[in-house]
Order: sequence, then structure tokens, then C-alpha cells
Amino acid sequence: MPNVKIVTDSSCTFEKKYREDLNITVIPLSVMIDDVLYPDDDALTGERFMEMMGAAKALPKTSQPPIGYFAELYDELGKDGSPIISIHMTQSLSGTVESARQATFLTNSEVTVFDSGFIDQSLAFIVIRAAEMAQAGASVEEIMAEVKKIKENSRLFIGISSLDNLVKGGRVSRAKGVLSNVLNMRIVMELEDGSLLPIMKGRGKKTFSKWFENFKDELSKFAHVKRIGISHTGRTEFIEEAKAALQEMFPDMEIPVLHTNPIVATHTGEDAFAIMYYTD
Repeated sequence: MPNVKIVTDSSCTFEKKYREDLNITVIPLSVMIDDVLYPDDDALTGERFMEMMGAAKALPKTSQPPIGYFAELYDELGKDGSPIISIHMTQSLSGTVESARQATFLTNSEVTVFDSGFIDQSLAFIVIRAAEMAQAGASVEEIMAEVKKIKENSRLFIGISSLDNLVKGGRVSRAKGVLSNVLNMRIVMELEDGSLLPIMKGRGKKTFSKWFENFKDELSKFAHVKRIGISHTGRTEFIEEAKAALQEMFPDMEIPVLHTNPIVATHTGEDAFAIMYYTD
């Protein structure tokens, strides 16, 4: 039987080499900026998007791919008999995974859809491991057991310098306890079970630094941290300090520092970051 094929969406933040080396298919979401629709693909880099969003008259709007797009892709990928695992961002932030599920009824290909519960590099951790296993000839059942394990052992933290975009996009209601009228407040939240949960608030740069000290203490308690990722909407002094500190803690680990994708950046705004990891 042909190897399993892996599909994800463009909220998955990873280096292009993984997509190419591991034969991962990425379905682009779309971003509407001042009534012009752009596919979230290689042409719309995170840096270019931040410039466009900064100049836009209103907050960009994101949308998931049509069900028909998924169905056509599944037909194409599965025409040689390959089973497909389609892994997507948390349903609480996008209808993408539901579109993927609906498309399974419109294709003859064997498709398993998985809600990662995450976004960004936490989604990438799951997708990359699934693709590595698929390339090695693992079965759907074996891959699904592993991705469920990674999901359970993952944590993702997001630091936001301004609540402005979350308020405009209607996402702030998902972050219970956040004062939506204090837009200059810095907040660190955890994405847990699809919800953004505030864990630290403050008005200055020390808010992020204070949280990071606690974060390092947390990491030091694990015997085996498998992967760590740092994403951002613009490299800041804090990002550089965090990278250096984590690399010192885990000198043999490759810790990518990547500009996040437009889907995430729309909601976080400028000078935001995410730090994520998973353990055995």
C-alpha cells in the first residue's frame, strides 16, 4: 500500500525545507485586506503581511478554504490509493478543520481528519512528526497514536503587546478575564483546549520577562523536552533574549525562531510572540 500522505493548512508555521523534504501538502487559507483577497501562500510572507496590515484601513479578515477545494485535493492525493491524514489548527479559532471533515464525504479517498488543538509551530510539531512517520512507512493507526500523544504533551504560550487586534477581531471574549478596554496592557496567554487563557498581565516589558522566568523553571522540570519553537510578528529584544536563554538550556536542540503566518498575526498584532514545546 502507498505511504500515508500528510495535509495541513497555512496556519502551520515551519521552515520550507520540512514541507519539501517530507512531502507535506499545505492548503492556503485566505486573508482579505481592504476588500482584496490574498491566498496565504509563499507570496504573502509574514513580514510583507505586517506591512500591509499596518497600512490597511481596517483589520484584515481571514477565511478557511472551501469544502470543494479540500475534496479536490483529497481526490488528487488519494488517486493512487494513498490514505491521507489531514491535520489542522484548532477548531475554536477557525472552521478549517470542519471544512476538511465535510470534504471527506465528497471524496472516495481514505481521509482521516485531526484537530491539532493548536496553531503555529505547535501545529507544525505534530505535522512534521506525522510526515516523518509516513515517510518511514507507518500506518494511519500508528501515526494517529503518535500525533494524539504529541497533542496531549504540548503547550503553547502567546504574548501580546496590544489587545487592539483581538478586540477588533472579536477574539478577546475567548480570553476570559482580559480587560478589553485597556488596550496597552501586555498579556501572556496559554492556548489550552482551544481557549486563550490569560496567565499574566502587566503594563511594561517586565511582564514578558517575569513570565519567561517562570516558563524556564517549568521546562527545567522535564526530563525530555522534544522540541521548542519561538514565533513572532517582529523580532524584539525579548525574542533574542528568549532564544539565547533557551539555547543555553538545550544546547543540542534546534530551536527555530520564525515569523508567524498572516492567519495568526491578524489576531495578535505587532510585537507579539509565541513560545511552544512538547515533551515525551
